[in-house]
Amino acid sequence: MIALLGLALGIVAGLLFEPTVPVGLQPYLPIAVIAALDALFGGLRARLDGIFDDKVFVVSFLSNVVLAALIVFLGDQLGVGSQLSTAVVVVLGIRIFSNAAAIRRHLFKA
Repeated sequence: MIALLGLALGIVAGLLFEPTVPVGLQPYLPIAVIAALDALFGGLRARLDGIFDDKVFVVSFLSNVVLAALIVFLGDQLGVGSQLSTAVVVVLGIRIFSNAAAIRRHLFKA
């Protein structure tokens, strides 16, 4: 319940304050969102499988976001930022769809 309240409060705050992302961080935001979605779907899958651990979820969430942003930053420094960004999106996208399929199988038994 606390998590849902925090989510609702965050959405309302975002709509009221309309925060802007600095130009230097804009390339990293989509990658961070994809990484966060990967952790979210993984946590939901673990919850449905009965093996959810809140500490593992928090560490996974934070490390996914930081690691994905670091990979893209490294790619930018090497001059291959778009290629590494694409690689991160593909890998995390595969994981998201894999977890979504497992969630669907669990919920609908199909």
